[in-house]
Order: sequence, then C-alpha cells, then structure tokens
Amino acid sequence: MIRYPGAPIQVLKVSAEGRFELNLEALSAILLRDSIRDKPVVVVSIAGDFHSGHIHIIIICIQLNRPFRALIGKSFMLNIFLRYLQSGCGTTDDWLGSTDTPLKGFSWRGGSERDTTGILMWSEPFVIKLADDPEMAIVLMNTQGAFDSEYTVRDSATVFALSTMISSIQEYGRLALRQTHEKPLQKLMFLIRDWNIPHEYPYGLVKGQWFLENKLIVNNSQVLDLQRIRRHIRSCFSQIGCYLMPHPGGKVATNPRFDGRVADIDGEFVDYLKTFVPLILHPMNVVVKEIGGRQVTGKQLEYFKVYIHLFD
Repeated sequence: MIRYPGAPIQVLKVSAEGRFELNLEALSAILLRDSIRDKPVVVVSIAGDFHSGHIHIIIICIQLNRPFRALIGKSFMLNIFLRYLQSGCGTTDDWLGSTDTPLKGFSWRGGSERDTTGILMWSEPFVIKLADDPEMAIVLMNTQGAFDSEYTVRDSATVFALSTMISSIQEYGRLALRQTHEKPLQKLMFLIRDWNIPHEYPYGLVKGQWFLENKLIVNNSQVLDLQRIRRHIRSCFSQIGCYLMPHPGGKVATNPRFDGRVADIDGEFVDYLKTFVPLILHPMNVVVKEIGGRQVTGKQLEYFKVYIHLFD
C-alpha cells in the first residue's frame, strides 16, 4: 500500500461532469495504516464561505467585513493546527515556532479565487494519548470552499455535507436532522474573525458563546425557515460553541506576498489564536467521531465510500 509523506492528499474531487470521484487508494493509505486502523478517530475539518476562513470539529469560519484578499482562511488555520500537533499538542508555550518562519502544509493563498477543491486529508494522522484513556488519532481535513462561483450549489452542498458527516468537529454548517434519539454530530464551533463590536461582546469563547446563544434563540417573530434552522443546529450537534477573534492586521489584509509569518500578524490576533487552537485540539478537548453513540476507528471511517453513493 502506498505511504504518502506528510502532505495534503485529495480524497474526493468533483469531475467536469459533476460526479464525485473518491480516491480510495489515498483514503485507505491514510485510514487503514496499522498505527490508527483500530484506534478511535477525531476528524477535524474546516468549511465555510470560500476565502472567508473556515475550520472542522465542525469549525465554521466566518469573516466579517472581509477585503478582496482574505488571506487568513481555512487552509491557514489548518496549517496552524499542524504546527500545534507537530509540537506535541502545545507541550511548550512556543508551539507557534519562530515568528519569521513561513506557514506550510495545506496549500493556501489570498485573492478572489478558490484554492482548495473537493476534500483533502493530511496524509499523516496524529496519534495522541490522554492520561487515563487509550490512544486516539487526529485526522485533519480540508474542503472546497462552500458555494463559490465555480461549482454548482449542489456540488458545494454535497462536499460540505460529506465533510460534515465525516467530521467529529466542524466549524460551519447546517444539516438535515436525522430522526434518532441521539444527536448525530459531535461538535460545531463557529469562528468569527474581524469581530468589530468587542465593546458589546469581547473577543474569545465566553462572550462568543453569549453572542451565539442570543442568535440561536427561537421566537415567533422569525419566519419558519429561520426557526427550523436554529432548532436543527441544536438538534444535530452535541456541543456548539462560538469564538470571536479580532482582525489580523493590515499586513495580512493587503500584502499579496503574506506567507503566514507570525511576525506579520497583529499581536492581539496571535494571542487569541494561541488560546483558540488548544480549545479544539488539546487532548482534553478533542471529540472522538461517533456513529450511533459508538466511537469510530480508522478502518470504520471507510464508510466515507458509502456516503458517496448517497449523494452521487
């Protein structure tokens, strides 16, 4: 079986005819390796409006007042996740590394065009261990930007739905409710960047949660569709959170050659970034993927190929 070096591997693409093509060899190389095939799996994915920024446990990235060049998006954040995991899940305070080191990993760029297409997984899962629990594997997943100008609404919605069904944590989304007694999905995190009213809701998780709770309130003055969306979000996910972040700074927003160096990002943004990432990836906070209340292992995640037929 092929073993890929640490790199993003495309496991799903949309053909010119609109069909979904699964790279089963790549998927098997990632999920069926001996080191994780029988371990519980945490799938962290990012989704959202393309180039607005987005992340999975499910992480949804929302960027307010975005400029033409939205340079800190989902791939940027996944690469920050890579740094955290490669450092041993933040075992040192300087897990972000040198402030003058370019960010590498998933392909990313600024501009108005989508960079990520289909669904990509990082080829090397990260095995972590809690003090009193067995080892588990973290798999990072990136998605085509939702609802961009190059794919149909159906294609984008399908890619998003597939990534959501696979994920333990997703950062953005709305799904149909499965009629069971259990919530079918594990964790949804809204990440809102460029938050511009910190005087009302300060940056971070606590006030972000207050803001989200306020927005998810259902009342009779709302149209029925808005009421259903709010109820479905609460019914689909076991955990829902919201994190508010400041603007990353002028160098990020306007420099087309920005390459992810921490030195070019405003210090306030970096401080909140260093708080946000452990909320998602610290071993005490990760959420193992479940189906029907049972933890899913690497080899069981191959049900991905069954999902393809449901949407194709």
